[in-house]
Amino acid sequence: YILCSLQESAASCTMEPLRRAALETMMPVWILLNTVSGMKAVDDAMEELATEKEAEESHRQDSVNLLTFILLLTLTILTIWLFKHRRVRFLHETGLAMIYGLLVGVILRYGIPATSYHNQTPPSCSLKEGPTTTLLLNVSGKFFEYTLKGEINLKEIHNVEQNDMLRKVTFDPEVFFNILLPPIIFHAGYSLKKRHFFRNLGSIITYAFLGTAISCFVIGNLMYGVVKLMQVVGQLTDKFYYTDCLFFGAIISATDPVTVLAIFNELHADGDLYALLFGESVMNDAVAIVLSSSIVAYQPSGANTHMFDASAFFKSVGVFLGIFSGSFVMGAATGVVTFTKLHCFPLLETALFFLMSWSTFLLAEACGFTGVVAVLFCGITQAHYTYNNLSEESTKRTKQLFEVLHFLAENFIFSYMGLALFTFQNHIFSPIFIIGAFLSIFIGRAFNIYPLSFLLNLGRRHKIKGNFQHMMMFAGLRGAMAFALAIRDTATYARQMMFTTTLLIVFFTVWVFGGGTTPMLSWLHIRVGVDPDQDLQPSGDRQSKTKQESAWLFRLWYTFDHNYLKPILTHSGPPLTSTLPSYCGPLASCLTSPQAYENHEQLRDPDSDLIRNDGDLTFMFGDTAITANGATSEEALERELDSREQELLSRGTRLVFPIEDHI
Repeated sequence: YILCSLQESAASCTMEPLRRAALETMMPVWILLNTVSGMKAVDDAMEELATEKEAEESHRQDSVNLLTFILLLTLTILTIWLFKHRRVRFLHETGLAMIYGLLVGVILRYGIPATSYHNQTPPSCSLKEGPTTTLLLNVSGKFFEYTLKGEINLKEIHNVEQNDMLRKVTFDPEVFFNILLPPIIFHAGYSLKKRHFFRNLGSIITYAFLGTAISCFVIGNLMYGVVKLMQVVGQLTDKFYYTDCLFFGAIISATDPVTVLAIFNELHADGDLYALLFGESVMNDAVAIVLSSSIVAYQPSGANTHMFDASAFFKSVGVFLGIFSGSFVMGAATGVVTFTKLHCFPLLETALFFLMSWSTFLLAEACGFTGVVAVLFCGITQAHYTYNNLSEESTKRTKQLFEVLHFLAENFIFSYMGLALFTFQNHIFSPIFIIGAFLSIFIGRAFNIYPLSFLLNLGRRHKIKGNFQHMMMFAGLRGAMAFALAIRDTATYARQMMFTTTLLIVFFTVWVFGGGTTPMLSWLHIRVGVDPDQDLQPSGDRQSKTKQESAWLFRLWYTFDHNYLKPILTHSGPPLTSTLPSYCGPLASCLTSPQAYENHEQLRDPDSDLIRNDGDLTFMFGDTAITANGATSEEALERELDSREQELLSRGTRLVFPIEDHI
């Protein structure tokens, strides 16, 4: 036992120096490792602080940007109030918004000094394909995802901070399409004055569809000549195809006479002229966006994808018809099925109505159709059917809600236009292209208005007079839709030049033509101060001339709508039990709402003067009236008709048949 103890003691005495030597050797390594890990922890903490600080700075910058636009809108509203108080009409609110946007854009572009910390030459790399939208990098074992923000001009490669600030005030184009455009387009359909609109529907459709197509191809071909001229004189530095010219013709054919229409509404200008301008602008916006999509879809087979190909052309026509008809059906169907049974809760009813209306736009876009067309016809359908089912408080709320949203969205877009002239970083100013575009849009507008008006007047009893045609030619302003279509794609040289030119065209037409609307009304002797309701009253020879604009096809539609669709979809109109055959009694009772029986005697369809009723006919010749049962009566007319006419009156609608002179 003693021997073992001595051996262990000797061994321990031998190992102690070895342990001390090992500890002395490992101590610096341990200290170094602790120091490295501590420094790494400090670096991680500093990196997190820098990230948080950068996120906070970005949040602050975004708040400043939004505050800038809100201040712009506030300043615009105050100036509008001042102009209305002083009865100033030479500049519209949209023109004011553009001016304020220009001023802010100048300050952001040139008033803020550029500070750059990126003095090193950026690394270079080559890609077989184009730049990707996202990039994943492995940096020292950590993976970072980078998002493509866009191309930077070589002259401003060292001003990345300023470029980043300008990019922050440059909104994603999808913001315009998904957030700002829907309330503008929906309000146009929801506030439509149906009486004047449908009375001139044939002319409006002609101008919107055929006129927009004519304008598109006239402008596109003229601009192709301008591009060839630029190529000859050496002003064209990149590719610009014929399809690009047609695309420019499509987007610039979208008229937006918001300034003219606002002055018309304020001065109570002629109702038919207002309906022609308003209807054309609303419909041709829809046509222009579908037409531009069809041109983009034009893809000929073969090596050269920009030559004419018959199969590709007819495919584009099919795309146009398919997108437009599908969007129309989707919008009308959504408007019809928007039922609200929340009369006791007007707030919930208004909110549901608003969400259903907005979802129409997004649903159409998600299905590959055009949301502009869908939400336009959704607004028209809801104004005709769903509006009658809302409670009294909800009818007021919905109108005011969409009116406010329309006002704010429209002025926001025009403010942003002024801002974008200086904040957009890829402008291409080409004097030849800009001058050619101005001349082309005037020529295209003339080919749209005058020939079509001549053809329409051949079939119209109430002619589109020459002063109306000149006013329609003058009122071809460009606005929000042309801008939104141009900014949606600015990736190529051609699209960047189109965007810059479109911006300048919008500025010129809004300021010059919008400001000259009131003098032009006086110079063309267009009547103002007209009561639109009184203008539609059946009186004298005006009724015999204007009622025929409601073509027989639409009178038949109104008869069908009043007798069958409105009783099913609304609480107005006659009960189906009184319009359907007797053997359909159970079905009629099931489809007719109880309110329809209560409101049948109280409600009068505003379009009932377009409905034919063969049981209530009156034959008139001179001042003699013969009723359907053969009775006659003498009536002293206030004035004799200019020419003898044989008239059939059907609940306020006159069907006019001229009498030959020998009768």
